[in-house]
Amino acid sequence: MLTAGCTALAISAGGAFAQDAETKVIGVSIPAATHGWAGGMNFHAQQTVKRLEEVYPQLDFVLATASDPGKQVNDIEDMVATRGIDALVVLPFESDPLTPPVQAVAESGVWVTVVDRGLSVEGISDLYVAGDNPGFGRVSGEYMVSMMPEGGKIVVLRGIPTTIDNERVDGFKAAIEGSGIEIIDMEHGNWNRDDSFDVMQDFLSKHEQIDAVWASDDDMAVGVLAAIDAAGRDDVKFVLGGAGMKEMVKRVMDGDTMIPADVTYPPSMIATAIEMTAVGLTSNAPVSGTFTIGSVLITPENAAQFYYPDSPF
Repeated sequence: MLTAGCTALAISAGGAFAQDAETKVIGVSIPAATHGWAGGMNFHAQQTVKRLEEVYPQLDFVLATASDPGKQVNDIEDMVATRGIDALVVLPFESDPLTPPVQAVAESGVWVTVVDRGLSVEGISDLYVAGDNPGFGRVSGEYMVSMMPEGGKIVVLRGIPTTIDNERVDGFKAAIEGSGIEIIDMEHGNWNRDDSFDVMQDFLSKHEQIDAVWASDDDMAVGVLAAIDAAGRDDVKFVLGGAGMKEMVKRVMDGDTMIPADVTYPPSMIATAIEMTAVGLTSNAPVSGTFTIGSVLITPENAAQFYYPDSPF
């Protein structure tokens, strides 16, 4: 049964992969906690591995975190060479540089579960787990239109160059098309507070009038807000981030006019991916296909449902 807010899981007949009595090894390769969402994702990965090691004594896990694509490629190659992994769960640091090595792993017969950012070539993964990135952009764009019925000038901060970033931006652009909202500048903030602070400073120096900002990520929104405050600008009416960071959800709950809403994109999706891979490796349950977790608009009316003060993110 799917959890609330999720779309259908596409499965293939006979989707469970080979199993026997011997110990199986699942490699998990993820980016390091370079920003808040990644920190939450690391927390959920560690907690899930710890829990599943107790549930499945026939499984071993190897978890590696990488601060750049090159390190992640080396981690994956090491998992294959030294641990002989039977399955790989990978959240690519970036799509392009991770595509060839992950494709090589898949072609060697190892089950591959790709999470979130996707690869540059379709059809490599056996299972893909992600948020609804086109929907994330669409929900964000629709909210922007509702807040700016007369149109206006906005700037956009993109994430790290990945397939999901492209999907989000395409969904956003489609949602604001014909609304009178004009994107006057767009740059990559790399889902990083410091980078986004610098990008927003540049936007503010170049443009005398900015009505709103689509930061497209809560960490980037923090950097954007700091830049606006440092510049003393009062023309920016609001900033829309995304991911459901507790700090931002609290600001929505409290009626902060600069953060009037947020859009969900849960870092706990890594737990879903690891658990589904473990199920496939230990049972006959079909798990191949695509599992998509929907994005929800967080407003003052429903923010309490998404506020977890004890969460690391």
